[in-house]
Amino acid sequence: MPPDLLENPALLQQLAMQSIFGCFERLSEGTIIVDRRARVVWINDRYASRLRVDPVRAIGQDVEAIIPNSLMRKVVETGEPILLDLLETADQTFLVMRMPIRDGQDQVIGAIGFALLSHYESLLPLFAKFSALQQELATANRKLQEARRTRYTFSSFIGTSPATLEVKRLARRAAQVQASVLLHGETGTGKELLAHAIHAAGPRADRPFVVVNMAAIPESLLEAEFFGVSPGAYTGADRRPRAGKFELAHRGTLFLDEVGDTPLPLQAKLLRVLQEQEFEPLGSNRVLRVDVRILAATSRDLEAMVAEGRFRKDLYYRLNVLRIPLPPLRHRVEDLELLCEHFLDRSALQHGTSSREISPEAISLLRGHAWPGNVRELANVLERAVMNTDRSRLEPEDFPEIPGGVRRPEEDPVRPGPAIAPPAVVDYRKALAEAERRILTLALEASQGRVVEAARRLGIGRATFYKRMAALQMNSKIRDMSSI
Repeated sequence: MPPDLLENPALLQQLAMQSIFGCFERLSEGTIIVDRRARVVWINDRYASRLRVDPVRAIGQDVEAIIPNSLMRKVVETGEPILLDLLETADQTFLVMRMPIRDGQDQVIGAIGFALLSHYESLLPLFAKFSALQQELATANRKLQEARRTRYTFSSFIGTSPATLEVKRLARRAAQVQASVLLHGETGTGKELLAHAIHAAGPRADRPFVVVNMAAIPESLLEAEFFGVSPGAYTGADRRPRAGKFELAHRGTLFLDEVGDTPLPLQAKLLRVLQEQEFEPLGSNRVLRVDVRILAATSRDLEAMVAEGRFRKDLYYRLNVLRIPLPPLRHRVEDLELLCEHFLDRSALQHGTSSREISPEAISLLRGHAWPGNVRELANVLERAVMNTDRSRLEPEDFPEIPGGVRRPEEDPVRPGPAIAPPAVVDYRKALAEAERRILTLALEASQGRVVEAARRLGIGRATFYKRMAALQMNSKIRDMSSI
């Protein structure tokens, strides 16, 4: 009668080990055992035959002398098994499994290895699927890392006007320090582009750049978006933890776009993170410490919001350490021609077509527009013009949505000028040229013939002023500067 194994678990364990060993030894193409110094203690005949060695002479030799690429010594030294691995010899490939052997005091006294060559081919589909999954994971991780890298540099902020050069100067200085930066400007002025450039030029350039658009995320989700969620934090929460933006931006930069739209309850929590550099994920008592540089942007008047109680004063001071105002396009019209060239070249590259040109008359028309949408509006207008014409050169008639080309003074109090009505002529180009001629003439008369002053009043460069005068044959209007 067989013994009652329930009353003798030690015997059951011993028999189980013997059975497992016997099973593996029978199924495998080879078995080898080494001692604590990785010397061969036993090798079965099948393995010795596969390796073309004498099983008797192999006893006592270092395992590497029998199997050059063996990892049995590593198993003995670390005490950790290597359950599935590929072992390549001169002319064969084995699927191997290596496990440590321990004594009664749990000390490693050797290791045992099984070569499963006959089962290798049957596992190829599994390896292929595993390899494909690894490749997909690597591709997803690479795309995620690329998405968290900056896409723009300071060269992407197009323009050479004094206003643009001043913005770049301040931004380059901000890139070299770790203080918080507040980018303020109208919509479409390039705040996010400049934030990318500041990060790319600073010491954290090789670290994550994480963007949060405060206006695009529902208020109920903002806290989870920032601080992450622990498993089961609320009904419907994922069983796995989800990292928040602060954790993702660790050692990098967190860009808070449209920070003026931050709800008041969240403002207090943001302030604490910015001050203490630590937070707790939703549903967790675990405190995470982070090292994050903050860049923020807004098109709102935060000072007025502070006065109205809609934005915390202490958070405003925390964000507004370095302030960079971005001028609207109407205040840097000297850059408009460069911007047009850039957007037209980009459009040609995107659509695989030849690059378009833009006529001086069309540039003059665009300069007269107020551009409430700024650079983003200009890019949209140019793209629409390119789509609606087959000509290689854009003319004023390609921009029907741009009214007249002459702004009334009340449209831009920063740059006052006389209100001028275009002459009633049928030919559009002649009317446009006459309107421009009258604008330049009035500016010269108001400046007593000083071209520099006239150009300043119109918000254009001196060279541009001279160029337009030459095109309109207005050289006789210039005063002799030596007599002034």
